[in-house]
Amino acid sequence: MNVQSSFTAEGTGVLYLVATPIGNLDDMTVRCLETLRMVDVIACEDTRQTRKLLNHFQIEKRTVSYHEHNKEASGQGLLQWLEEGKRIALVSDAGLPAISDPGAELVRDATAAGFPVIPVPGANAGLTALIASGLPTDRFVFCGFLGRENKERREELERLKHYPETLIFYEAPHRIGKTLTAIRKVWGNRRAVLARELTKRYEEFVRGTLDELIEWLEAGEVRGEFCLIVEGFTGTAEAAAALAWWQDRSLVEHVDQYVEQGLNKKEAIKKAAEDRGVSKRDVYNEYHRE
Repeated sequence: MNVQSSFTAEGTGVLYLVATPIGNLDDMTVRCLETLRMVDVIACEDTRQTRKLLNHFQIEKRTVSYHEHNKEASGQGLLQWLEEGKRIALVSDAGLPAISDPGAELVRDATAAGFPVIPVPGANAGLTALIASGLPTDRFVFCGFLGRENKERREELERLKHYPETLIFYEAPHRIGKTLTAIRKVWGNRRAVLARELTKRYEEFVRGTLDELIEWLEAGEVRGEFCLIVEGFTGTAEAAAALAWWQDRSLVEHVDQYVEQGLNKKEAIKKAAEDRGVSKRDVYNEYHRE
């Protein structure tokens, strides 16, 4: 058990999670600026990007790199500094640190070691897109980036298919079309919203159905990082159970169920492949490995 009193700790290192603007620099809060000026060092996803921000606000502070590819070695160094009593600010390139970046591991290790971890909140792309989407905001699920491989992406979408909550995704411009198409194939033609260039001069919201969003993307040049907000499942629990009877079963169990229903193995493999949206060859190879 870990009980943290954020503002009474003395003589110990402190990790501050400092939000940075997602586009418009005027979204930088007074408290975030004061924290960056007060700490001993700033750990950055990209030191070049953070240096632009610091220069804009005339902050002279030491920066160190902490990102996906050096998080183990850099994380140990940051923990050592905390042990020495240093105050460290963790920032991402934009928005809240520890959301879809390796900051979560540093928070885990710092709290496990007993160091105070203090959030300094500010802009967040997912919530910014959600509140302006026009879709329900009372319950939502943040999904971040979907997997890059077709199989991994398909399996994740099948898992999320019957969530009733509004779903929030991040996506890069070169993958957004493929992601929308994959979601449309698995989930059907739901309401959805694309938000791009949030808080910047060319901020844009595209609200409609998945089919309409795909058509919009195909008609023009795709630029900017995207937040994608998708309507949750609106069917009944009975319908969801009927559609997804195989989701908790392995692929082999899926095929065997069809065999028990009277299909031969070739037909059962074909049917299971259609259910899962994968190739018959993949199902065949997996089934015969067992």
